[in-house]
Amino acid sequence: MKKIKWGIIGCGDVTEIKSGPAFYTLHNSELIAVMRRNTNLAKSFAQRHSVQKWYTNAESLVNDPDVEAVYIATPPSTHKEYTILAAKAGKPVYVEKPMALTFQECNEMISICQSQNVPLFVAYYRRALPKFIKIKELIESGKIGIPRIVNCILFREMESCYTNPHDLPWLVNPEISGGGLFVDLACHTIDILDFLLGKIISVKGHANSQENSYPAEDCVSMSFIFENNVQGVGIWNFVSGSREDKVEIIGTKGRISFSTFGNSAISYYDENNKLYQFNFENPKHIEMPLIKTIIDELQGKGSCPSTAESASRTNWIIDEVLKDYRIEQTLTLK
Repeated sequence: MKKIKWGIIGCGDVTEIKSGPAFYTLHNSELIAVMRRNTNLAKSFAQRHSVQKWYTNAESLVNDPDVEAVYIATPPSTHKEYTILAAKAGKPVYVEKPMALTFQECNEMISICQSQNVPLFVAYYRRALPKFIKIKELIESGKIGIPRIVNCILFREMESCYTNPHDLPWLVNPEISGGGLFVDLACHTIDILDFLLGKIISVKGHANSQENSYPAEDCVSMSFIFENNVQGVGIWNFVSGSREDKVEIIGTKGRISFSTFGNSAISYYDENNKLYQFNFENPKHIEMPLIKTIIDELQGKGSCPSTAESASRTNWIIDEVLKDYRIEQTLTLK
């Protein structure tokens, strides 16, 4: 089949190893253009990755007649703008996670892509990793019986890069990222639960800043209910003294525990509490399996499991959990 020719808007850190090389190493795919506002950095990426063309503005890349599909790897604040730009040019879009700053922006992106009849995919790449496909298989085969309860916990120590208020990473600037590390990291867990157990239809939460080092939240707790009546709770904290990453799904005949991040084993306990473990190594280019499903879908021989509709549900949950905190921060700034 004819190769799909890709252009990348925003060739920053995430594109160096996690995603970028997949576009020129996968079968039937070619990376022909990249864009970054900084001339030297755009040129450097193109040269190091043997990319034919480099640009310093998104319009030039999108309007390049050789570019057939666009990967948007910028911060969330520009996802909607660049998605609309690519969609109006009639080019399929793959956008980094989280999908946008808000659920409303997600809906606008979906609407424009539907009106232009172009597909829109989102980089929740865990849906295509063997580890999470195995977890889904264990659940759907009845190994834990009927799922009943979900417990999520993620906590990390305060990192030094977040302690200087005059030089903060964009990840904790809500105007650019949509929130803090909860938005950046918890979105993966929320999305993978959607993949494993279905749609969350109700959520209530609390968010605050315990350290007050940056404008975004650093601690979030929430409770949620899935469409199939499974209930869950979760807490995320980024100013603790140690690290933990664990998701547990408990059913009527057993339970499964796993980490969202890293390469730790899946632990499955049967109804007799006997432990089975399954080990998977993440690929070097971790987005590659998902990108392959996108290429397959664009060529009419498969489907991508991370759609704009599923990704927008994660933004809806984040909005619900953070809405009171966002109001408080707005009032404080006034």
